[in-house]
Amino acid sequence: MTVALMWEARAVAGRGAQLLAWVREQALADEPLRRETLRAPQDRVLVITWWDAPYDAELPELPEPEPELATRAVHRWRFEAVAEG
Repeated sequence: MTVALMWEARAVAGRGAQLLAWVREQALADEPLRRETLRAPQDRVLVITWWDAPYDAELPELPEPEPELATRAVHRWRFEAVAEG
């Protein structure tokens, strides 16, 4: 089964580049099948990692950024891949 973990944070106004740089520096304890980093207006950063694991598996996740870098707690979601058709 493939599980996708989504991590999304919103930077303090004007600090989007710093949050993006911070995210890129964060290593995970294990290597995912794939890791993608995206950004959006309002200084938001999204990281999606894909894992070959059961839905409820213990998987490494990115930490919370420093409070002075983010406007709120990180939003996290977990999804499982479904067959097409």
